[in-house]
Amino acid sequence: MVPLPLTSNRLILASLSIVCLPTLWYFSNQPWRLLRGVGGRSQICDVFRGRWVPFPDGPLYTNSSCPEIFDQQNCMKYGRPDTEFLKWRWKPNQCELPIFDAHRFLELVRGKSMAFVGDSVARNHMQSLMCLLSTAAAIPQTFTHIKDSKSRHWHYQDYDFTVASFWSPYLVKTEDVSGGNETYNRLVNLHVDEPHPDWASKIETFDYVIVSAARWFFGPQMYSLKNKTVGCFMCPSNHTRQLSMFYGYREAFRTTFDTLMRLENFRGVTFLRALSPAHFETGEWNEGGSCPRTEPVAQGSARLSELETELYKIQKEEFKRAQGRGGLKFQLIDATDAMLVRPDGHPNLYGHWSSENMTIADCVHWCLPGPIDAWNDFLLHMIATPNGDFNSTLEN
Repeated sequence: MVPLPLTSNRLILASLSIVCLPTLWYFSNQPWRLLRGVGGRSQICDVFRGRWVPFPDGPLYTNSSCPEIFDQQNCMKYGRPDTEFLKWRWKPNQCELPIFDAHRFLELVRGKSMAFVGDSVARNHMQSLMCLLSTAAAIPQTFTHIKDSKSRHWHYQDYDFTVASFWSPYLVKTEDVSGGNETYNRLVNLHVDEPHPDWASKIETFDYVIVSAARWFFGPQMYSLKNKTVGCFMCPSNHTRQLSMFYGYREAFRTTFDTLMRLENFRGVTFLRALSPAHFETGEWNEGGSCPRTEPVAQGSARLSELETELYKIQKEEFKRAQGRGGLKFQLIDATDAMLVRPDGHPNLYGHWSSENMTIADCVHWCLPGPIDAWNDFLLHMIATPNGDFNSTLEN
């Protein structure tokens, strides 16, 4: 074979660089991770697109071994008869996602702090994490810095690691203006331009902040800007501008992200945990709906409701807006697709507070242990990436 002239070689190399470099730039800027592939080679992989596969060794903890499980999610304690829903793990399409390693997680977060900001599903997520960590370290005593608040802190002294839960189901400042005690139908005034003071006054020193919210926005709301009413949703007044729940939802996330970006000393990573779907069948929660399934459904056989689809869209739009402004790191735990096919993972009628009506099924929260534990597989995977950068290589 006759060798090409040197000038030809240079032209070929130049052409290859023109073709390849944009491709490399494209892949390096996607919200995916490089994982060790099945054949041992590094490859691009979207860990949030995959399927549930059998995992006979699961779960990693039990309701007996973890004292942090609320009765509301303690499905086995209240007589759930099946256990097969516990024996699945999430498998991305193009790679392997490592099973949660409590020792590794605690070493990665040594000397750091993590806050969960949101509603009871956010707390559900946090309790899943603490149960997983209990396989390596005892759950410490809880304490609170805020009087008469549902917000709590835990400190793992051996690792100097703090976990906090900030109760803020609307993310922004609220006032109960209904004068009643109903949980689901009371009228709440949302100050959509003001963050909830419980988390906003304490969040500045945290290294990781995990934000989520959804279900509370389905109820009656009034909306205030600069302390003036600008509209309402499902409110009894005929003299107030009617707005959709999506207005308040979007403004709440925008205010939350803007607040984090404005805090002078906040240097942490903000995670948005994407929408957690509900799975009521044969009716809504107040219409006799339930979630009796005992195994995952086939991929593609379940869809978000129209309301959930819009909420999910708003989340991603506000996330992209915040991420695009630069300055802080924003990352998306996009667990929605994974959870959409797990209608079997909810408490249904097998979890409750002692004072609750046991005829109402819970198809919103998740059993512990259960599919929600996969959220912490994602979380560990994202934290383990050097500097929290989606574009880095993670060794399996």
